[in-house]
Amino acid sequence: MPGMIGKKIGMTSLFDENGKNLPCTVIEVEPNVVTQIKNTEKDGYDAVQLAHGEQKESRVPASMQGHFKKAGVSPRKTVREFDADFKDIELKEGMEISIDQFIQEGQFVDISGTSKGKGFQGVVKRHGFGGVGQATHGQHNRLRAPGSIGAGSDPSRVFKGMRMAGRMGGAMTMVENLRVLKVDAEKNLLVVKGSVPGPKNSILIITK
Repeated sequence: MPGMIGKKIGMTSLFDENGKNLPCTVIEVEPNVVTQIKNTEKDGYDAVQLAHGEQKESRVPASMQGHFKKAGVSPRKTVREFDADFKDIELKEGMEISIDQFIQEGQFVDISGTSKGKGFQGVVKRHGFGGVGQATHGQHNRLRAPGSIGAGSDPSRVFKGMRMAGRMGGAMTMVENLRVLKVDAEKNLLVVKGSVPGPKNSILIITK
């Protein structure tokens, strides 16, 4: 399988064989259900659509209700599409895929999620600026200021991409090459080394 959908539970730590304490993230990956299989002949490309998390039918749009009924599955909360990889498993609409069919201990994964929103932040917190000078010579309000953002006469404008204050966080973020420390198929849990984006109970996309 090219990927799966999971939910962030929180962080903990595990000890490796050398006694080193490793920070890790626990992800709940309930069995994903196949809701659609796309192919080059019909759709122009190969992909598989997976759904995750039970949902009340009243909270699902009518178009999606028909989509789920066509696949023979109950309404789900989250639907994502992955580039198809049919080499290791034969896929059919309505079938469930468990975490142990997707990944094994010791392998590496990329995890995407929506990072925590920090609101409107200044340049020190957002970009790591050092501020202007020190608290001397009467600079009572310049410690966290951005300083100059460009010349006046030439080019007479601010270049695109200038690091300035603005909204921070709340964006789709990917962390690559996280090692899988543990796979618990009975409890649908995946433990990876390091941190992943987003708060607890947020949806994560796990890809190889």
